[in-house]
Amino acid sequence: MPEFTIVADGLRFPEGPVWMADGSVILLEIEAGRITRVRPDGSKETVATPGGGPNGLAIGPDGKLYCCNNGGFHYVESNGMLAPHGIAPDYSGGRIERIDLATCEVEILYKSGDFGCVLRGPNDIVFDAHGGFWFTDHGKVDYAKRCHDIVGIFYAKADGSHLEEVIFPSYNPNGIGLSPDGNTLYAAETYTCRLTAFNVIAPGKVDDAAGPGGPGIPLYRPAGYKFFDSLGVEANGNICVATIGECGISVISPAGELVEFVATDDIFTTNICWGGDDMMDAYITCSGTGRLVKTRWPRPGLRLQHNV
Repeated sequence: MPEFTIVADGLRFPEGPVWMADGSVILLEIEAGRITRVRPDGSKETVATPGGGPNGLAIGPDGKLYCCNNGGFHYVESNGMLAPHGIAPDYSGGRIERIDLATCEVEILYKSGDFGCVLRGPNDIVFDAHGGFWFTDHGKVDYAKRCHDIVGIFYAKADGSHLEEVIFPSYNPNGIGLSPDGNTLYAAETYTCRLTAFNVIAPGKVDDAAGPGGPGIPLYRPAGYKFFDSLGVEANGNICVATIGECGISVISPAGELVEFVATDDIFTTNICWGGDDMMDAYITCSGTGRLVKTRWPRPGLRLQHNV
């Protein structure tokens, strides 16, 4: 296990870290329904409190934050570990929100029903070079009703003018990312624990290449009882997928080979981002124990669109 430094603790299921040019990391506390900035000294300040279940975060072309809000999970807490468990009793609906960092104003950019799309649990987000963004909808599990949503992967424009479900069905997609050249879209499915690749042929469009089990090309699936969460992409194109159950980050090549596994000490290791001048400072959310940790990564992460 590499050496980790705790940047901040006491967080309520942190996810969606975004490294900022001032050295801070903005992340989501899903259980608390808030967006939090963590300074390099570990101090925390609330950016906004959209409520529901803010789940995925990215900087858009206008410098504002774009947030996937899943509408809320129910949580259970035991032995110092916080874990999501089904739909929240006060579930408020899936949506995409935009947050002005100057005013902290939260606006709903897209909600379920817009453009004929059903949003149940938007989860993770990545912008492309054209000003649009891809996002996954993880859906909801309702144990009381014994039902599980069938969901998809969407593309939207940052100005609110277009929302489309491009890939359907997808089996509880979670993490999403783009290759450095923008020509491949990656999605990590949670319960199948499968990383899938899609060939991007135009902004918001993928081709019809498919493998067994549905649309997209299956790239990698580990053995054992594990679950995939969010992902990040290295500058060289490797895909780094947070792996629940095994506790860490699976690093997978574009050819579908396991490059390495970077272990952590939290079963709910959920996401990774990179920062620093050389993009080799890795920030990882250890969500079950409520920590943001930092380590030096052996390779630089990909600098995302609109992050400066």
